[in-house]
Amino acid sequence: MKRIIVDYKKLNSEILDLLIETYPDGYADKDIISFRNLQGEQIEAVEVKTDNTIYLVKIGRKLQEAIKEHEEDNFNDDYSPTDDLSFDLD
Repeated sequence: MKRIIVDYKKLNSEILDLLIETYPDGYADKDIISFRNLQGEQIEAVEVKTDNTIYLVKIGRKLQEAIKEHEEDNFNDDYSPTDDLSFDLD
């Protein structure tokens, strides 16, 4: 199984969808993996698995913004005015 470290800048829709599916309520401290990269920098990431790959997605403020933007884009793509419910209060 391949292991790939991914920065938020390189996330595609598939990985973003997997992140949202894996952590629908967001990730917690117990979900965070910490390690040092080859340059000795401390990296924090969350794990997302496919059938043949484990992605370690670096976390931070920018990742949260990317997830939020992806969710909003998907909501807007799926939304139609007929989805609104009308109520007659009379």
